[in-house]
Amino acid sequence: MLLVLTGCDSSPASAPPASSSTTTAAHAKNGDSAPAPRIPVPRGEGSRVPYDFNGDGHQDLVINDLVKAPEDLHGDDAGVGIVYGTEGSPLDPAARQLLNARANAAKSGDTLPAAFDAEAACDLDQDGFTDLVVSTDPPYNGIGAPPVPLQILFGSPEGLAGRAVTVRIPAQARFGDEWPEHPVCGDFDGDGTTDLAVTASGGRISFLRGPFTRAGAPGGAELLPDGGPYLYAPEPQPQADTSTGTGTGTRGYDDLVATTRPHTPGKADEGTLLLGSPDGPARPGGAYTFAAERLPEAPLRTKGATRTALLSHGDFDGDRKADTVVRTYRGERQDLIALYAAGATDDPVLTFSTALFLP
Repeated sequence: MLLVLTGCDSSPASAPPASSSTTTAAHAKNGDSAPAPRIPVPRGEGSRVPYDFNGDGHQDLVINDLVKAPEDLHGDDAGVGIVYGTEGSPLDPAARQLLNARANAAKSGDTLPAAFDAEAACDLDQDGFTDLVVSTDPPYNGIGAPPVPLQILFGSPEGLAGRAVTVRIPAQARFGDEWPEHPVCGDFDGDGTTDLAVTASGGRISFLRGPFTRAGAPGGAELLPDGGPYLYAPEPQPQADTSTGTGTGTRGYDDLVATTRPHTPGKADEGTLLLGSPDGPARPGGAYTFAAERLPEAPLRTKGATRTALLSHGDFDGDRKADTVVRTYRGERQDLIALYAAGATDDPVLTFSTALFLP
């Protein structure tokens, strides 16, 4: 529902991008593309495109659960991978960054978290660069309310850079002793800035109004009574026009969905719709149904059972139609990500493995 800037090294900026038509023998077993040398993240000036961390007007891709090296199958997750969209290419695996807790997380006291997983992406400080909300695992002694595990990594002309900051949830917007989790972005109060909705105990919602400061503080915060243990944004249809942003609500307010169990994108499920309003996502909107979606499978060349997960629907090629990105994987060592143009399910525009993030 992620910083030493490893997206930049001494590789020449003119190095050719990876593409689905340039496989090598070393990678043919997976069906993925030749790993291009890294190139610097393209500099942008800000945009209104969703998931545009470097503000160059091209949508970027966030990837959790990167494949592990054979010798590290029982180690910590590698972190979060970012693949940037570039001029002339829907996504360019050569323009990539690896984000992890050691390089990018904020400390809790003197302790760095071990976990670092992408949760949501939106422009929280209204500067034209998408920011990334990640979940961590700060230490907790079990007494009283746990620390806030959510952090914000801010976008910039160079992409996601620097250390994250912890999301500040004021006391009046917290309830109970459960971990604040499942952040969802949206303009729930219709004021033109991006807010965050976060779970609280007892089905309540911590409603954090935008814009946020660079210290992680919201513009205002309230506790809403009716939510659920899991929060999600309503899912836009894959054929929808995505050029106007990420909001899916009507009447100028984004809406929210609360569920009683985790929801897998692309799978059928049910929840309760909470309508946006000047008071936030506080109005009951009745039942909400997540529609099942038939996903194309990335052409991973492997023996044994595989699984395919939906990573993103977004306008990666600038035609104002939603493309589909899926990840097909077998265990923790093999995967293939494939980008399919809007309406296409046979030949992907681009394929690559998250093994390209391995050192």
